[in-house]
Amino acid sequence: MIENPENTEAIEKEEKKEKKLVNRLIFIGGFISLILGIIGIIIPILPTTPFLLLASAAFAKSSQRFHKWLINNKILGFYIRNYKEGKGMPIKIKILTLSLLWLTIMISFFLISLIWVQILLICIAIAVSIHIILIRPKKK
Repeated sequence: MIENPENTEAIEKEEKKEKKLVNRLIFIGGFISLILGIIGIIIPILPTTPFLLLASAAFAKSSQRFHKWLINNKILGFYIRNYKEGKGMPIKIKILTLSLLWLTIMISFFLISLIWVQILLICIAIAVSIHIILIRPKKK
């Protein structure tokens, strides 16, 4: 069967459009992850490193320029490089992070009267605490 060149071009055009749309969606997901990671630096309830790793992966797939920027960023790149290189987390930072996490959770716990939200907050705090505790301590 002979293929129609016009039909092949139309199919290729459609595939390019779909690929472009998928790349844009991946980029948007990476940007949202980046914002959540930055918020996580300030608010200990949100885990910073997983969101930054997700942003890094999304940018690696959709935008090399943003990926390079993120990896080489003085502050944000530090989280990604430490995680990828398995350098661990300093004990002082672990203690500070856990303290801020539980302080924030307890304040939220007493400000919110919905029992299901209180239970959710405690579950999140426990899960994040376990994750932080399991990160190996950084050697000096």
